[in-house]
Amino acid sequence: MRIGAPDQAPSGISTDVTSFLRKPQMLIGGKSVSGSGETFDVHNPADGSVLANVPSAGKADVDDAVKAARAALDGAWSGMPAAERTRLMLKLADLIEENGEELAQLETLENGKSIMMSRLIEVLSSAEYLRYMAGWATKIRGETLDVSIAIPPGTKYTAFTRKEPVGVVAAITPWNFPLNMAVWKIAPALAAGCTVVLKPAEETPLTSMRLAELVREAGFPDGVVNVVTGDGGTGAALVKHPGVNKITFTGSTETGKLIGIQAMQDVKSVTLELGGKAPMVFFDDMDLSLLGPATGIGVFLNTGQTCCAGTRLYIQKGIYEEALATLKGIVSSLSIGPGLDPAHHINPVVSAKHHKHVTSAVKKGIADGATPLLDLSVPNGGGYFVAPQLFTDARSGSSLMQDEVFGPVATITPFDSEDEAVAMANDTRFGLGASVWTRDINRVMNLVPRIKSGTVWVNSHNIPDQNMPFGGFKQSGLGREHGSGALDNYLETKSVCVAYS
Repeated sequence: MRIGAPDQAPSGISTDVTSFLRKPQMLIGGKSVSGSGETFDVHNPADGSVLANVPSAGKADVDDAVKAARAALDGAWSGMPAAERTRLMLKLADLIEENGEELAQLETLENGKSIMMSRLIEVLSSAEYLRYMAGWATKIRGETLDVSIAIPPGTKYTAFTRKEPVGVVAAITPWNFPLNMAVWKIAPALAAGCTVVLKPAEETPLTSMRLAELVREAGFPDGVVNVVTGDGGTGAALVKHPGVNKITFTGSTETGKLIGIQAMQDVKSVTLELGGKAPMVFFDDMDLSLLGPATGIGVFLNTGQTCCAGTRLYIQKGIYEEALATLKGIVSSLSIGPGLDPAHHINPVVSAKHHKHVTSAVKKGIADGATPLLDLSVPNGGGYFVAPQLFTDARSGSSLMQDEVFGPVATITPFDSEDEAVAMANDTRFGLGASVWTRDINRVMNLVPRIKSGTVWVNSHNIPDQNMPFGGFKQSGLGREHGSGALDNYLETKSVCVAYS
């Protein structure tokens, strides 16, 4: 089913979607399976209703998936030419687009996000990411090395390096961008020649399960991509499995630390993309007309459920009052409602559990002395809606300033000098994204090295690119995704030394 126009509301839920929701299944070794027999419900955040009943993988299912991935790695996949890996990845990208409206509707139903974002980011961006990474499959290379080995006398040596797939990859993805994050993990792993066991978030497994069907349709050998569903216990079993060679995880810092500890105990390669508390620093020479996109994309994209969301706004005092009034007006005008209507800017948060977390963070912020600026209402009807909120007077050490809320909530703080702005921006244990807003190029070039963040945007925010490395400083993670370097996460370097007369 071809994808609809981004800003067009669906006339109804696709029959392909309703058919899929009747019995979504895991993919293990090329076969659709229900697993151990245990199940769990997936809910629609817009109204709290049950969307689907999904298999909950036990340890035996995880073991089967890892063994299937190992068999594929040691079998047809390892002998396949790199150009054929490229062809299969390109075919999968085409299938994602061909089934784009179905995938977009599934994503909005399970996650709650705007159908516009589901179409543009979850579907179209995912297809393009696959195409980008597919091109790297044929460009993996080692290097020749000059060596100075002098023994035994008269022997010559030639040395070179090979890049080889790390092996079986355990990929654990979050609920905020479910399909897109699955592709971020799968695409470079496949380009490198690895096999994958994907475990999507318990809240949002459906598009990953549908993606698994498309993997099979594209013609990948059985076991190259496997998808198991379940809660944190399923993920823990996958991380601990001795047949896994590499772990790649996107999610909370707390969970990432536990995964990192387990990976170090087992001496497994690990990539972690974790939390953020991004600062946005607005100088008094900025173009104030940019406050609109700064707010919409930088702060409230995906209802604030993005790891790079600009949750701490620092505004120079020369424009503070004007900018504050403008921001209040912008946020007050945002439409709140279900994601299937693209006219709504703020959609439900992903789950009842997360709704409780966000609303508790707002209450704690007020109890800690922060001043809420808005009093907005949310729709009735049982969905997990949270009204967007801006705070002033939040203390630098308070939970509201230091901990992830991961919802439509931001703080606003005035500052005087560049040095004060840098100190405020860096006053966090995180370091994933940040932005600087100014017309002064000298200021930009002097400030960027001083801000401790994996990405610093200038006069924009929260806009990644497949060719731009993405990852964090400090407790925002280990390693980088995107770009040519993303393949290094999934490759081992082997030195080869040849002696001859």
